Amino acid sequence: MAADEGRFGRLGQVMRAWRGPGVRPAGGQQLVREYLYGFVAVAPALGMMTALVLPFSKTEMMNLFLNQVAQEFADYFVVMQVDGAAYHTGQDVVVPENIRLIVQPPRSPELNAVEHVWEELREKHFYNRVFDSLDAVSDTLCKGLKELMDLPNKIRSMTNFPHMRVTF
Repeated sequence: MAADEGRFGRLGQVMRAWRGPGVRPAGGQQLVREYLYGFVAVAPALGMMTALVLPFSKTEMMNLFLNQVAQEFADYFVVMQVDGAAYHTGQDVVVPENIRLIVQPPRSPELNAVEHVWEELREKHFYNRVFDSLDAVSDTLCKGLKELMDLPNKIRSMTNFPHMRVTF
C-alpha cells in the first residue's frame, strides 16, 4: 500500500478552463486560510482505497488513520509506503501489528501513488471553486473520495506503479 495526506481548504486555486468560442470562462478564487486534511491509503493490486478526513495533520491523526487501515485490511499484512514526515515516523506513532511502514526517499513525491489521487480530486472537484465554509470543503472531499472508492479499475490504473506491483 501507499499512504499520504493532502491539505484541502478554502484558499482557492484558479486553473485554465476550456469554453466554447466567444465565451469567457468564469472562475472564483478566495483567500480564506481554513484547511482540513484527507488521509488516504491505496492498495493498487486490490483496486481498493481507504480514507479519513481529519482536522489536523499530526501524530494523533496518523495514529487514528493507521488504526482505520488496520481494521479495514484486518485480513492482510500491510506494507505501507509513507513519506518522511515526522508524524509518520516519530516515536509517538503507534503502528498496528498488521502494518509495517516503509519510508520513501526524501524529496520524492513522484514515488507515492497517492499523489495521483490528490491530482484527480483537485482537478475534478476543487479547481476554480469557492467554498462558503469548511463543511462544504469536507463534503466535496468526501464526495470525491467516495466516487474514487467506487471505481477499483480507476484506482488500479492511477496507482499501480511498478514498485507497487505484487502477485497473489
